[in-house]
Amino acid sequence: MEAQIQEIKTWLGIGSINLFGLPMSGKDTVGVQLAEKLGAKFLSSGMIVRAMEQATNQNLTGQGKLISSNVFYDWVLPYFEREDLWKYPLILSSIGRWSGEEDEVMAVAKNSGHTIRAAVVLQLSDQDVIERWEAAKLLGDRGLRADDADPQIFQTRITEYHEKTLPVIKHYQELGLLVSVPANTSRDQVLANTIEALASLARRTRNFLPEL
Repeated sequence: MEAQIQEIKTWLGIGSINLFGLPMSGKDTVGVQLAEKLGAKFLSSGMIVRAMEQATNQNLTGQGKLISSNVFYDWVLPYFEREDLWKYPLILSSIGRWSGEEDEVMAVAKNSGHTIRAAVVLQLSDQDVIERWEAAKLLGDRGLRADDADPQIFQTRITEYHEKTLPVIKHYQELGLLVSVPANTSRDQVLANTIEALASLARRTRNFLPEL
């Protein structure tokens, strides 16, 4: 694995890798672990939005809906310009979930020096996601978030992914930047499979940068 990690580091530079997947697919878990392996900084769209909701005393996502693109641009995209991130590659968790946001995300990332070199989709079926949600609810290990506690709201999040985020993922695929990783195995195996898939992409696209 160490050789693959070095391969990814050389290819990535201070670029970005954007992770996508259904709720409960492990985006943040894999993202944090991947960032540690690559010496990168981790940015989660969900974490940023929830922090801003708290800071501004707003509840824009409480019913499972994605925030509007205008709010997303105002709250999340400025992170790319943060001085403390300039020298680091970035691992992104679902930055730009709504169809149409991906071009703006890619442009801002490129202008800040963090060109998006890959998008990873952690593949789980809806049934897998529901089973994980039911297990997590029994264990109480999701922080008692309202959007995870209510089954109707959780289903809305799944619907939002299919209707709004899958077109984003398709766009990355059309650009040749997408890798798909099965996420129905152990966390360690998902991470290993993600690293293997990214190393393979690095070999294929070593000298390729997407044209925006």
